[in-house]
Amino acid sequence: MEITEQLVRRALALDDFDAAEAQSQMVPVPRGSRPPELAGDPREGAVLVLLYERTGRPHLVLTRRRDDLNAHAGQISFPGGRREPGEALQNTAVREAQEEVGIDPRALTALGELTCLYIPPTDYEVHPFVAWHHAPPIFRRQEAEVAEIVEVPLSHLLDPATRREEPWVLHGFEVMVPYFMVDGHKVWGATAMMLSEFLERLRRANQER
Repeated sequence: MEITEQLVRRALALDDFDAAEAQSQMVPVPRGSRPPELAGDPREGAVLVLLYERTGRPHLVLTRRRDDLNAHAGQISFPGGRREPGEALQNTAVREAQEEVGIDPRALTALGELTCLYIPPTDYEVHPFVAWHHAPPIFRRQEAEVAEIVEVPLSHLLDPATRREEPWVLHGFEVMVPYFMVDGHKVWGATAMMLSEFLERLRRANQER
């Protein structure tokens, strides 16, 4: 699959795409959930799906959080974080990515967004934005939060063999957890759900070329 800015734009603009079904492919079973409208006033955050070319191949970037953090320690995630008062959500995604991995916002072109995802354990509503970085980024890790920057070729994520699942014990219960195996890391939970939607959109847009 040839992944271009134009293909990504079409993928994000699909009118009849079932985002919930695409996300559900990576939901741990069983997974407790509450729809956002029943969760009171959830906190809002945003993440950036940052696309760029490295050695002629489209990549995206993930981060591994430090093991000593209070929330989501050691997990793989997109750059992102909590919305500041009065801040536009897309600006939140870009600001957090700049802080966490050192991107240059001037090199970005916004391409669109994925479907908002509610995360019950943290009562967060996360808004994923997609952007293209017009030169191979020179990443700078935010040492206070980020243990590792993980660069992933999209071709690897689109390979069906990258998706796996296995039983885990979470909160005292055994659940089947689907995940993407990426450079020795297991990408699961909300990040995997957002990734699944993005990848399924790309596949669909590519089929309709």
